[in-house]
Amino acid sequence: MTRTGKQMLLFPILLVNFTGTLGFSIVLPFLVFLVMDFGGNAIVYGILSAMYPTFQLIGAPMLGRWSDIYGRKKILLISNVGTFFGWLLFLFALLLPISGLFDVKFSLIGTFVITLPLLMLFVARAIDGITGGNVSVANAYLADISSNEDRSKNFGKMAISSNLGFIIGPALAGVLGGTIYGEILPVLAAILISLVTLIVIPLTLKESKPLSSQMQIFERGTVRKVFAHECKDCFDSRENNKLTFKEVLKLEHIPFLLVVYFLIFLGFNIFYTSFPIHAVTGLNWSVTQIGIFFVVLSGIMVAVQGPVLRKALTRFSEEKLVILGNMILGINFLLFISNNIILLYAAAVLFAIGNGLMWPSFMSILSYRAGTTHQGAVQGLAGSFGSLASIIGLTIGGILYSLFGSTTFLVSAIVIFAVSILSLRLLKMK
Repeated sequence: MTRTGKQMLLFPILLVNFTGTLGFSIVLPFLVFLVMDFGGNAIVYGILSAMYPTFQLIGAPMLGRWSDIYGRKKILLISNVGTFFGWLLFLFALLLPISGLFDVKFSLIGTFVITLPLLMLFVARAIDGITGGNVSVANAYLADISSNEDRSKNFGKMAISSNLGFIIGPALAGVLGGTIYGEILPVLAAILISLVTLIVIPLTLKESKPLSSQMQIFERGTVRKVFAHECKDCFDSRENNKLTFKEVLKLEHIPFLLVVYFLIFLGFNIFYTSFPIHAVTGLNWSVTQIGIFFVVLSGIMVAVQGPVLRKALTRFSEEKLVILGNMILGINFLLFISNNIILLYAAAVLFAIGNGLMWPSFMSILSYRAGTTHQGAVQGLAGSFGSLASIIGLTIGGILYSLFGSTTFLVSAIVIFAVSILSLRLLKMK
């Protein structure tokens, strides 16, 4: 496929990724308020946040393997149908009366009330999660259409599309959530965005499989391939894609990369649960203030993952950018312990720089090591590792913040510093 043809394939997947992120991020600023209004507390908020990755842990590997066999486009469509129905149930929860079903009282997790709309929110997030293989399948799609030369840049573009969604989503939430209709308008916007995605996929997204639906390319690593003289052999994908999870874990370097993937998600998700709670209870921020913070953070990240990342790749290897990015991220989490507004926004800048350098580089390394044959299987299993880390991080993040307050961010810092040290092994892998 020509470079122009690959670029034509790139835009629709970036658009799908953008609309998916936008639909999710639009409720971030007020979800913690919603949980508390419905009778929950910080720990319930963490458990609700963990519902999506819990069910994604079940669905993502299956959807990833199916995408290797049946094609990325069909599986992306199935995944986004689940997202659409999840948001419909979310809207239904907002319309239900807040009637208490039973009280929960424990010394460790505090006191809260289980209400009907709160239960419906859990169901909505579960349905979205079970079909939540869109990220891993989208990553596999991107790997399909990327050469070794433009792989890191393309994953940088994918990250930019996500961050653009995180800029516009919280901004819309601040504007729409400030009306007399409260949270209903932002959720309606999320439903509309999901509907747009369902239209974009069948109309604009082209299948990325290198051969027909029954055949797939397998490249042998010989000297002739280096000089482009080795033929590419085709194998029946129905046989070739029956790769079990144990077989994926036997691929060279993949187990180590999955461990790093797990720890990155663990550190981030402890923060993702703790910060909204801290913003509401510790900083007394409003929905608008939380939205502004996420807009600033994501805006800087877009700049980093665009021209800054491209410039950095000309001077440093992807492996070095992973190490450097994690060091910066560890320092960022330390700054969040303070309630000083200047230090908090300095932390946001470091967060954007560290993540902007580290994540696209790491995903490029993972996709390269996965090879051309089993991208869906490897990305699906990586999604499972990320989901497991998210379940643990989101759940214990709420518990830790209830017990230790802003000191919880120190845990995220320790985890990410550990990732930075482990990532030194990437230099030997290269």
